[in-house]
Amino acid sequence: MRKVFIILLIGSAVTFQFCSSSKKARKASAPSITYTNNVQNILVTKCSPCHFPPKGNKKPFDSYTAAKTNIDEMISRVQRNPGDKGFMPAMHPKLPDSTINTLIAWKNAGTPE
Repeated sequence: MRKVFIILLIGSAVTFQFCSSSKKARKASAPSITYTNNVQNILVTKCSPCHFPPKGNKKPFDSYTAAKTNIDEMISRVQRNPGDKGFMPAMHPKLPDSTINTLIAWKNAGTPE
């Protein structure tokens, strides 16, 4: 009797190891962070007019290519504290952590457009 129970237990384990919960199948993946959906709006609202031609006289951040090329410097500057040399956005309060984290997540995701 014990042998039958052990065989059934092992057989069940082998059979069910390939089953997955329907909850897992329905679980949607988190939306990815992209330039168009997330980063562009941050740059337009937090970096203009200084970094947006024609009024801006600083390095332009008005395109995907410019943002992608300069993301490391952007993150470095917005992570600094007001009063630190190179802090951005100059003469404005520090960006919220959630905004900074969006920029970091975009970089870590490979800067998708």
